[in-house]
Amino acid sequence: MASIKRYPWISHFLGSPTGYVVHLQKGAVKHQGVGQAFWFRPANSVLSEVPVDDQELPTLFHAITRDHQDVSVQANVTYRFIDAVSVSSRLDFGLQGAGAPPAAGKEQVATIIGQLCQSHAIDQIAATTLAQALEHGVSQLRNVLTEALRTDSRLMSTGIEILGVQVLAVRPESDVERALQTPVREQLQAEADRAVYERRAVAVERERTISENEMASQIELATRRENLVTQEGINSRREAEERAAAGLIQAHAAAERQGISATAEANQVRIVGEAAAAKEAATMEVYQGMDQATLLALAFREAAGSLPNIGNLTITPDLLSGALAGLFKDAPAVQPQPAAVTARNER
Repeated sequence: MASIKRYPWISHFLGSPTGYVVHLQKGAVKHQGVGQAFWFRPANSVLSEVPVDDQELPTLFHAITRDHQDVSVQANVTYRFIDAVSVSSRLDFGLQGAGAPPAAGKEQVATIIGQLCQSHAIDQIAATTLAQALEHGVSQLRNVLTEALRTDSRLMSTGIEILGVQVLAVRPESDVERALQTPVREQLQAEADRAVYERRAVAVERERTISENEMASQIELATRRENLVTQEGINSRREAEERAAAGLIQAHAAAERQGISATAEANQVRIVGEAAAAKEAATMEVYQGMDQATLLALAFREAAGSLPNIGNLTITPDLLSGALAGLFKDAPAVQPQPAAVTARNER
């Protein structure tokens, strides 16, 4: 930005690298250019500073489509001043003193370019429907505005060069825009719901697969448990059969042992009986040759061994006469006399 130092009756101007200064003194150009520095007299001098850098002009306006729908157009125009002398002579870019209002040159350029953009855009949009404007309006407006502004005679004569036009948006009213967005929003919502349903279906399918796998595992476990129970029953029956067979073998062995023992015992009894019978037979053969008295004496001896102890023995005359008669059967009989014999044996 240029700076001016003021002194009594004279001032000093120091320009900037982006400002083209035009110094008019008494109606004639005294100094002009970028980055100028000079002394001047404020009483007879007029200074104008025109920017030479690229300028950006955003603009927003409304237009009506062929189907009577209001749309808003947002655009941005890039321009620059290529003839600073012509611009300073036609637009207000004068340097004002302290306290004075700023120059209105940029506002004038914005008004000129804005009106040109709006005029050409309205003509273009009025020939299209809302759907066409929303679909192809940006590119069509960009081409139309670029061509119209670059060939506009007023801008060219003023020294303004259009570098580019960017159409940023063509939008309908908010209600219409929401109405237009509804089908797309519903479609997107339907796609989202379909994705959710598909995801749920996949989840359900996976859960079903997991349940089937768990059921198959349970069936396999039950089958194995059944096989285990069957095998345990077979093993138990086999063990019982083995125990029964072992018991039967033991019973047969015990019976055989008992039979052998009984046979041995019977043989022993038979042998003992035969021995006893032989002994008795031999004894009887011996007794057959003995007389009655001897047999009686032997009988008394045998009986005495099994009789209890006899403390007193009484022999009557009848008993004694009978015994003596047997001993002396060949001698003459003696008439017995009554008598009593008492014998006492002391242990």
